[in-house]
Amino acid sequence: MSGEVVHVATIFLTNRECPWRCVYCDLWKNTTTETVPVGAIPVQIDFALNELARAAEWRTAMSVVGVRGGHSADMAVRNSASQIKLYNAGSFFDPKAIPPEDFPAIAERVCGFDRVIVECHPALVGESAARFHDLLTHHAPHTTLEVAMGLEIADDAILAKLNKRMTLAMFRRAAEFLREHRIAMRAFIIVKPPFVRSENDALDFAKRSVDFAFDCGATAVSLIPARFGSDELKALAASGDFAPPQLATLEAALDYGVALRRGRVFADLWDLEQFADCQECFPARRERLDRINLQQHPTARVVCECGR
Repeated sequence: MSGEVVHVATIFLTNRECPWRCVYCDLWKNTTTETVPVGAIPVQIDFALNELARAAEWRTAMSVVGVRGGHSADMAVRNSASQIKLYNAGSFFDPKAIPPEDFPAIAERVCGFDRVIVECHPALVGESAARFHDLLTHHAPHTTLEVAMGLEIADDAILAKLNKRMTLAMFRRAAEFLREHRIAMRAFIIVKPPFVRSENDALDFAKRSVDFAFDCGATAVSLIPARFGSDELKALAASGDFAPPQLATLEAALDYGVALRRGRVFADLWDLEQFADCQECFPARRERLDRINLQQHPTARVVCECGR
């Protein structure tokens, strides 16, 4: 990685719900009950690229909109964003979510980006990932495919309670497959998922999970503070098995990961205010996390009378 800050275009694809119902996840609510027909996903990508181009007012590039079913909009987005995420509330390599017959059309639309990032459960990482990688590099040898996998927490017992239906050995095997096929990998880690009761334990698990992800060859790690969102989490909160993390725990996990210098580490800042107990220091603390995300260098913590 060059260390340069780049823009990323993110497209949320609509397709069949994920077959896994992890207790912390509510993304399945934004999916369909049936597999989308062949051709639907490329149409969604065309629409999204056109909308991205229009929103950014790339007037010069958009002067030729309409050529080849949205491909000119694809070029417009590339002029501003060098990477693209195709996220689909499930697994990109689930054939019941993304029809494999659409891989060639999808690859043609996104191969011009420097990096194409998709999500997938480790159980579904296999030959379909290798095929999609080959399609991308056939069009553009410089394009890097990156697969984001949910590690969540480096603990088999808690993974089982989360209904992840994955073991650390399974994650490691999927990571080895990606590495053998020259596919990059990033890992999602949940900071203080259900069944982790204390902030000290949450930080310890986060550190161990970051170490495990890098040991498996991750080039990027995303730290996601656990949030309310599903009915299961409400029930677990009532039983004392879940409570969102404190902002300080996320800060400490990011500081630890970045200081390792083993790869990029990012803190998810969406709706971050819900984790803050003090509104006086929160803006400065959020700005600090944002700066670390961009610069990948730890900085001094914000000092406040709240002691948080």
